[in-house]
Amino acid sequence: MTVNFQYVNIDTSATLSKLTEEKLEKLAYKFEFLISAQVYFKQDEKDHEAGKICNIELSLPGPRIFAKSNKKNYEMAMLETIDDLTKQLKKRKEVYKTH
Repeated sequence: MTVNFQYVNIDTSATLSKLTEEKLEKLAYKFEFLISAQVYFKQDEKDHEAGKICNIELSLPGPRIFAKSNKKNYEMAMLETIDDLTKQLKKRKEVYKTH
């Protein structure tokens, strides 16, 4: 699976990229129909409590799957986003099984 990262108005982080890629590879192993992922990390200047945003869009057969979360740090946001994607992928896999 191809993973593309974009850091919007923040510095790039090799550690965060590596951690995210490892989590997405586990997801790709579990759901073999995944094609690619677009990962966006950005800072919300208006939200001082949280403000660390992670968006992930997965390409797969059929409509794309998208999840977004806003937390105190990027690692927590990324983990929550991947959890949301996992739930969506489980539902999608059930649809594939019935056809």
